[in-house]
Parts: sequence; structure tokens; C-alpha cells
Amino acid sequence: MEDKKQVRRLLCAVAGIFFIYIVCSAGTGKNTAWQYRFQRMLFQSAEQMYLPSLTLANRGAPKSLGQWLTEKAMAWLPLVGYVNAQEQYESAVEDEDTIAKILENQANDENSIDENGNLVGEAEPVEDIVPAQGQPVLDMSIEKLRDFDYLLSNFYTVDSSTMIGPEQLNADDLLGRSMKIDLSTGGPKVLIFHTHSQEEFADSVPGDVNTSIVGIGEYLTQLLNAKGIETIHDTGVYDIINGELDRSNAYENAEVSERAILAANPTVEVAIDLHRDGVAEGTHLVTDVGGKPTAKIMFFNGLSRTRTNGDIDYLYNPYIQDNLAFSLQMQLASESMYPGFARHIYLRGYRYNLHLLPKSLLVEAGAQTNTVEEMRNAMEVLAEILHHVLTE
Repeated sequence: MEDKKQVRRLLCAVAGIFFIYIVCSAGTGKNTAWQYRFQRMLFQSAEQMYLPSLTLANRGAPKSLGQWLTEKAMAWLPLVGYVNAQEQYESAVEDEDTIAKILENQANDENSIDENGNLVGEAEPVEDIVPAQGQPVLDMSIEKLRDFDYLLSNFYTVDSSTMIGPEQLNADDLLGRSMKIDLSTGGPKVLIFHTHSQEEFADSVPGDVNTSIVGIGEYLTQLLNAKGIETIHDTGVYDIINGELDRSNAYENAEVSERAILAANPTVEVAIDLHRDGVAEGTHLVTDVGGKPTAKIMFFNGLSRTRTNGDIDYLYNPYIQDNLAFSLQMQLASESMYPGFARHIYLRGYRYNLHLLPKSLLVEAGAQTNTVEEMRNAMEVLAEILHHVLTE
């Protein structure tokens, strides 16, 4: 009997230590492979113990040592195990206020400063000029990219509101999905639009759309057309309501128009929502490319899943893996061709209209502290990378 008590105490202590560590590290946005798998084991065991109707089909399956250990450990942590299992894996049925709050959060994701005041998507603090030639060259071999921890830490920033695991960040899957477009048929292939059309830069001229994000999108459109990739540009305004800046429904407003454009242009294979980021006034996202000061860019993915609400059913996206494949292939091409040009891919919990097409891309190019010239230079580099990923 005393031996059993000691075993139980040991199991409780081990489970408690692991649980505390996982909870404390959950908000960092850095999910290592073993953390992710251990979380999954804990949550699945909790569901088996406290929600048996959900796991009835597995009742006759033999238990592994890990399952047995976690089941015993969770018996000593009934409340915390149940709460966290529910929080992570049970899709909540939100009331209207919650839905409105989530849509508002999605609409206002323009500030890339985290809760600690640090710039997201950066491995190191950004200086005024960071020469691309001086950036370290990352190992992008498939062997290294198959390592979930290496891939996550070197190419991604995960917002604390969401989580991702090795099943989604699978290098073989993401790099095996072709992003090539069919140039053998006529018609436009790329659609560029701006959910937030009012974004401007350090030297933008008030009222001059050519010096806003819309003008930068027009320049990218011209560059892609010159490269033989027929591109159309939607200059619609989705963040002005009754003459006032209002982003609360910008993504929903944009979706209606973009779907109509895609229906009228069925040859379009790529949708690019071009933004500029919002950063602290002392931050200057710029690098040197060919002697030109060039605004840095960041690819942005939505996972339609938050830690608090689980999978968000009304923000469903069937193309999440294709979106992740597109951004990763763009990131790797950027790092290979122009080291230091792209910040880490940023993963957040909502959708951001990335469900319009499998090849949907949200680009945060520069920020309000960049100049129009730096932005135009960035479009020249981005056009080269797009041409490489889409056609070569």
C-alpha cells in the first residue's frame, strides 16, 4: 500500500511540474514539438476521463505506457486538466458579443508590437539600416526544415493567442504543394487588393492615393504585368464608413467585393491582400538591396483557431495548409534570394480573407515609418520573389 502511495505521489509531482511548465510557456507563442505532443496527450486523456461520450469509439483500444501514465497523472489534476482540455479543443458556441469581439480583433490587427513592446516577426531588434549582405544564411535543407523546432524558431513568430503543431508545419507537405500558376491560358492570374486602403507612409501626401498603400499596390501590379504575370488591382475602399475610418467590418466588406471580382475573373489563381504594418515610431523596417534602402516585409497567416475559443467555425478556411505552403515557399525564396528582406512569418488566430483562394497571401510591407521610395523598392523585390515562386 505504501508503495502505491509513493507511486501516486511521484505521478502527481511529475504531472504537476509538466503542467505548470506547459501553462507558463503557453503564452510565449513558441510551441516545441515535445510540448505540443505532451499537451495533446494530456488533453486527450482528460477528455477520456471527463468526457467519455466523445471517446467511446476508442474504448477498446489498448493503452500505451504514455496514455497510462497521463491518465493516472490527470486523476490527480482533475480540474485543471478538464478546463484546459475544454479550452484548447472544444469549439465554443459564442454569443453575439463574443463573435463581434473576435471580428473586431481580426479587423484591428495592424499593430505588430506585442504586449511587452517588442516588434513581432523579428529575431533581433531592427536597426535603421540592416544590410542584406550581412545577414546570416540559414540552413534551408529539407533535413533541417523537417525539424519542427528548427522550422518554427527560424521562420515563424506565433502569436500568444493561437498555437500550431508539427502536423500543420510539415515541411514535406508544405514544400510539396505546387504554387505554380498556369500561364498557358489567357486572363488575369493575380488579384491585388487592400482591406485597409487608408494606410500611408512617413512622406505620404494627404489626399494623394499614389503615395498610399493603394499606390504601392498599383506599382506592384505594373511590375507583375511587366513580368508576364497578368495582374488586376482592386482599389476599392473597405475601411471608410460614412466618411470616417472604421475597420470593424473591413474584412467582411472586402470579401464581398473580392468574391465578385473572382467570379468575374475565373482565371485568377492568386489573391494578395497588401498592407503596411503599424510599429513604434522609433522602429524603421528597412534593409539594403542592391544599394537601395528597401522596406522589409512580413507574410501573415491566419489559423482560424484561438487558444480561448478553439477552432472558429464561422471563420472556417479550407485552404489553411495551402496558405501556409504559399507563405513558407515565399519566405524560403526570399531568404535565398534576398537574405534579411522578409521578417519571420507571423501566425495569428483569425482568418483575414485567406479563404478566398488556396494561393492567398497577406503581406505586411513596411510600416508607417517607411518612405514611399522604400516601399516602391520593396515592391521590386517582392515582384521578383513572386515571379520565382509562381513561375520558375
